[in-house]
Amino acid sequence: MGKLNATKVRALREPGRYQDGRGLMLDVKASGSRSWVLRLQSAGRRRDYGLGSLEDVSLAEAREAAADYRRQLRAGVDPIAAKEKANNVIPTFSVLAKAVHAEQQRGWKNGKHGAQWLSTLRTYAFPTLGDMLVSDIEAGQVRDVLSKIWLEKPETARRLRQRIGTVLDYAYSKGWRGAEAPMRSITKGLPRQPRKTSHFAAMPYEQVPAFMEMLGSQLSVGRLALEALILTATRSGEVRGACWSEIDLDARTWTIPAVRMKMGVEHVVPLSEAALDVFQRAAAVRRAGTDLVFPGTVRGKPLSDMTLLKILRDQNLKFTVHGFRSSFRDWVADQTAFPGEVAEAALAHAVSNRVEAAYRRTDFLKKRKTLMESWGKFTARDEASLSAHQGAK
Repeated sequence: MGKLNATKVRALREPGRYQDGRGLMLDVKASGSRSWVLRLQSAGRRRDYGLGSLEDVSLAEAREAAADYRRQLRAGVDPIAAKEKANNVIPTFSVLAKAVHAEQQRGWKNGKHGAQWLSTLRTYAFPTLGDMLVSDIEAGQVRDVLSKIWLEKPETARRLRQRIGTVLDYAYSKGWRGAEAPMRSITKGLPRQPRKTSHFAAMPYEQVPAFMEMLGSQLSVGRLALEALILTATRSGEVRGACWSEIDLDARTWTIPAVRMKMGVEHVVPLSEAALDVFQRAAAVRRAGTDLVFPGTVRGKPLSDMTLLKILRDQNLKFTVHGFRSSFRDWVADQTAFPGEVAEAALAHAVSNRVEAAYRRTDFLKKRKTLMESWGKFTARDEASLSAHQGAK
């Protein structure tokens, strides 16, 4: 039987701790607040547990809670950890996927990738896994989701596998699953995907001069952007996001900040006469109120990727925008004596050999200036540039 009773508890106002017995006490503060505290010892260590305010927890409820804490300690269970686990509600797959997407997309450079990340899960995973608790999802269920598109859409299926795995691994890190996602075992349970060499459809470099002539026959922001992309051998996102603050027309350079580069490293692009002409034409029609060189139709937003692709499709061409980088690389290899590492630097590719990457201290800017000037002359059908193609050995 405890030392306190309901009447006595209501009357206690003097600051101090009033024992009920077996470690349960009412703690009265000078401020007037009154709360229940349970002092217990486990594994030689004394610890005080708060059981709540007297306003919310009666004497009987405090005794019941204290008895429950004692039972848990006798069973080797930490009452606080058990309470936290009980309050840690396990989410469904769709709820967690949206949370993971919101948290991780801040580190993604490509907004399109972020949209596709969640869209893929919505289309293929949510119908089956969406309403399931992440703790209940097993390997077989994931395998069945992937199997529906594993052979029909192999690339999409591989991305789906990676994204499901990311969500489940996140759940494991939060304590909502007992194990990480068994993606290796899941893959073993799927048929082997046929090997297929995948390349971006690239325009043969011999056709590029005629295409550039066609682009220059009309003036539009999209055509200017595509001209700039071809002449600088840069990526679509880098061109579409280009800002005037990055362009130095006097120094004839375009400095793309690391945050906008795929490899996360600042890239200085030397501007050939042809490329300089494109940016000068763009400056002549510069839109007020934006720093974007190639603004889209929505105020403050860059051109969409589809704008550049549409120019190709309007000409009934099946090539991709990204493929022009391959056109450039093939031209360097076939028609010039420039070293491969200079071409790779022009494309802002990472050095694949780690030892070489560790010792390389140059970005070949001087040689790239000559290379890009030669490329600009080639695209303009400048026959006088032919000798220059052989001049950088």
